[in-house]
Amino acid sequence: MRAALVTRLDGPDAIEVVDVPSPEVPDGQVLIDVAAAGVAFPDVLLTRGEYQVKPPLPFVPGAEVAGFVRVAPAGSGLEVGDRVAAFPFLGGFAEQVVCDPALVLPLPDGVTFDQGAALPMNYLTCHFALRTRGRLAEGEKVLVHGAAGGIGTAATQLAKAWGATVYAVVSDPSRGDVARAAGADEVLPADGFRDAVAELTSGHGVDVVVDPVGGDRFTDSLRSLAPLGRLLVVGFTGGSIPEVRVNRLLLNNIDVVGVGWGAWWTGAGGAGSVRRQWDDLVPLLEDGRLDPVVGSVRSLDEVAVALSDIDERRATGKVLLTP
Repeated sequence: MRAALVTRLDGPDAIEVVDVPSPEVPDGQVLIDVAAAGVAFPDVLLTRGEYQVKPPLPFVPGAEVAGFVRVAPAGSGLEVGDRVAAFPFLGGFAEQVVCDPALVLPLPDGVTFDQGAALPMNYLTCHFALRTRGRLAEGEKVLVHGAAGGIGTAATQLAKAWGATVYAVVSDPSRGDVARAAGADEVLPADGFRDAVAELTSGHGVDVVVDPVGGDRFTDSLRSLAPLGRLLVVGFTGGSIPEVRVNRLLLNNIDVVGVGWGAWWTGAGGAGSVRRQWDDLVPLLEDGRLDPVVGSVRSLDEVAVALSDIDERRATGKVLLTP
């Protein structure tokens, strides 16, 4: 089968599309014929050896896929031919991938494979961020950074589905239409977003900030929080990791909250928490309140371009590969 292989840690341009043996299927595992694979920022970091998980070389990246079940173990609740989304963490940039059945998720009728591959990483991360870590309540105000990206559009749609008002921050005016299409109530420029939030909220601030960007926006995000507000640290696509002056938290009764979805379900939450999250999303998918924003769909041969689009922040919505 064809797969995108990382043989050296020199970034996206070093990835190679080659023929490799079809994967062996250990007892109790599922084999999936991949129809579409999602591309995410951790995949970029993996190609440089900068992610917290460092698989031995060579390896096939690709954390999330959608496709058909080819092999299913007895008692898994899965059948050959089932349409599924899945979170294998590695191996998804290939024609077939092996996955733990606990991380193979039934795809509702009417949800395409492209949409399915856009769901696991971003929507389950944002579900965990907003529901578990952010304690989002109906009627609250949410500020979303990187709002035209994969995490940003997912956070916007989920927050809207749960009754929040969403202020979307974008780095370029051309990205505003993507954020609006995802459901944002207002679109704000990254430069000067704090003043815009103050004006929109009559100085009160927002209840939740979703921040997958980090960098120099962080302090103004803290200053944009209302009393008892929560800033959700999702990632650092801006490149730098900010530091917190904790006196701000004390004086304003605000929280900085880490969002490590992977650490949760591989630890205290358990793999079963992923299926519980998915079951919570399915009604929102079926009634159309969640509709993943797909920015580009590329062939497997264009994997380096897809990764570079994310690395250089050219991408909007979800980037996908089709093997």
